[in-house]
Amino acid sequence: YEETQGFSGTFNAFHRSLAERLIARYDLRGKDIVEIGCGKGEFLLLLCDLGQNRGVGFDPGVRQERIQGAAAERIRFVPDFYSEAYAEVQGDLFACKMTLEHIAPAGDFVGMVRRAIGERLGTLVFFQIPETTRILRDCAFEDIYYEHCSYFSPGSLARLFRSRGFEVLDLSTEYQGQYLTIEARASAQPVAQQPLPEERDLDLLRGLVESFPRRFAARRAEWEGRIRRAAEEGQRIVLWGSGSKAVSFLTTLDLGSAIQYAVDINPYRHGHFLPGSGQEIVAPGFLKTYRPDLVVIMNAVYREEIARDLEALGLTPELVAL
Repeated sequence: YEETQGFSGTFNAFHRSLAERLIARYDLRGKDIVEIGCGKGEFLLLLCDLGQNRGVGFDPGVRQERIQGAAAERIRFVPDFYSEAYAEVQGDLFACKMTLEHIAPAGDFVGMVRRAIGERLGTLVFFQIPETTRILRDCAFEDIYYEHCSYFSPGSLARLFRSRGFEVLDLSTEYQGQYLTIEARASAQPVAQQPLPEERDLDLLRGLVESFPRRFAARRAEWEGRIRRAAEEGQRIVLWGSGSKAVSFLTTLDLGSAIQYAVDINPYRHGHFLPGSGQEIVAPGFLKTYRPDLVVIMNAVYREEIARDLEALGLTPELVAL
């Protein structure tokens, strides 16, 4: 599973600032860090490098041969799903990024983490997931797909953690509102805590859900029309980004052969194909020969980075972002 975003300068800058913030806020220096769903290990490496911490990372998709850096010798990676079997692995911080949404019994999972912490009250947890309020507000259908079993707003996420024995310290949105993060600490149950202002979102969610079908139909028709008109005019169209957003975008719109290629800066994706729709994943350099007329950016946060990459290739296609 090739999920890493670590080839993007934009993402790496965000990752580093996030690690620096957590280290400074909670004095994570010389501590033990556990990351559940650590992917290729980039965030755990940052936490351990910048704070001189020790780490244990759990992920069946970890690739030991790709892990580099001065902090690597202080980290143990376990190529397995985190479970009750690893309850003896303790830390001062449990981190879990972009993983909880893939777990159907989300409450059971958070409860398992709390049981593993046990009587070590005050142990910190940091979770990051997609922010569902934005998905509903912006009709971001490209962020709705089968791999996501659970969707959370600030309110539902805080209530989940509080119900499982955590005191919620902070709720925030990151990365232009795309990520929802929660910082909490293990507490004795029941957790007596007033809801944070960000949790009062039920009325907002009710309105967004009720209007979503109408707004989604309009957005889908708009994108289908735009892509089909460009294809009928003979324009070469590529997607920039070959991850889950691209898969959901193409399978939702059923654009067939209107788009042949998806560009990705991750070299481990090159030469592979998008599931379902079959577009080949190519490197940015491929575009020097293909010379696209229209580049559809799957994540607007990368627009400036992509524009610079295209300019370096001597290309000036039209850019549109989801």
